[in-house]
Amino acid sequence: MRKKAAMTEKKTRPDGERGIFNAPWEKSFDRILTPFEEFIHRQTTGGLLLMATAILALIAANSGLASLYQGWVSTPIAISIGGWQLEKTLHHWVNDGLMTLFFFVVGLELKREILVGELAVPRQAALPIVAAIGGMVLPALIYFAINPAGDALRGWGIPMATDIAFAIGALVLLASRVPKALITFLVALAIVDDLGAVVVIALFYTDQLVWQSLIAAAVILGVLVVLNRAGIRQPLPYFLLGTVLWFALLKSGVHATLAGVLTAFTIPAYPKYDPARFSALVRDLLGRFERVYQQDRNIMTNQNLRAVVQTLENGIHKVETPLQRLEHGLHMPVAFLVIPIFAFINAGIPISLDGIGATLGHPVTLGVVAGLLLGKFVGITGACWLALKLGVAQLPHDTRFSQIAGVALLAGIGFTMAIFIAELGFAAQPEYLLMAKTGVLLASLLAGLSGYLWLWWVSERKANTAS
Repeated sequence: MRKKAAMTEKKTRPDGERGIFNAPWEKSFDRILTPFEEFIHRQTTGGLLLMATAILALIAANSGLASLYQGWVSTPIAISIGGWQLEKTLHHWVNDGLMTLFFFVVGLELKREILVGELAVPRQAALPIVAAIGGMVLPALIYFAINPAGDALRGWGIPMATDIAFAIGALVLLASRVPKALITFLVALAIVDDLGAVVVIALFYTDQLVWQSLIAAAVILGVLVVLNRAGIRQPLPYFLLGTVLWFALLKSGVHATLAGVLTAFTIPAYPKYDPARFSALVRDLLGRFERVYQQDRNIMTNQNLRAVVQTLENGIHKVETPLQRLEHGLHMPVAFLVIPIFAFINAGIPISLDGIGATLGHPVTLGVVAGLLLGKFVGITGACWLALKLGVAQLPHDTRFSQIAGVALLAGIGFTMAIFIAELGFAAQPEYLLMAKTGVLLASLLAGLSGYLWLWWVSERKANTAS
């Protein structure tokens, strides 16, 4: 038994390291990831989880669980304080409430990209910005050409949106074949696309405006800006005021999830300590750590040792910006919890084989599919070609235009944001909503497969040529 225990201990310790106990799967965490690498890893894993929950929703909606699924989605949930009450179905709480966290993270990503990311340098930002604009305008025009009038016209914004998690997940599967700059290009394109979708929702998918609530929302937003300028760095005040902003927008007619983006843009993006000050602090604390550690090596009983460690933790928080901390802290729960819940609530569409022909031939379905597949591909490649010919942009490092075309196909994956806009546009037309969701699922599947195969073929041909 002792020999077996010793062998187990040896397996769980890295060679040459004492005092560290690792399970076999924990060694992967020893690798230091850049923020971009961590972002890509989480988007890829989140995309796989999103796919799984979407499939589960489809199974639930087309099996003996259909009535239970629909009843669960329609369950009313109320918040009551005294005589005041706010009641919505689970479906609405997810789409109007929980998705605010998703939009908050989108806002943090947008702000970071604009300040220090791919969108901060005009020369680098030009191509993904132009590509995103082309990939939003042409799909909307194609949808409009197929559905020029009536209630169906409200779905024109659906094919404009790219799902960043699915698209990046598909591209990362080819990471060994495509240049890293191509992944960066897709991330920048998708983030600009998200910004465009937010603007479209704010301007065109709002109910009748209630000006009193809108003015209240503007005042709250002004207070958030004051907190930023005053140097308030704790996230709690921003979350409390952001919640009040959400409620004000909910009552104003503007979609409440926009509170997430607006609040995110007020989060401070500057650290308390600069790196030089932090470096000096860490060196001083490590010296104190060594001195007090010799007095009592048990951190549970050595109060001075605990105090040094706590001070070091506080310093780490202050050398990071609040924007970085929140984006890092919220990305995982949003990618692994919020978005999968949204997918499970919204992707459960009933599919009837008897009426599949009529569904696929419906103008709303055709408009969404044509917009996401043809509109995204032609819009992005055409806009990039024109920008390169005019000399206003340049190709990312070590990439070819044929690979940009593959990314344009992947951009036709429009799951999360496209379904979200469909819910806004066709809330009062369940038949059109069903057609729109069917079109989004079909187009996303075809776009993912065609984009993956195209990039695999292009990269394979390049490898053969090189050999």
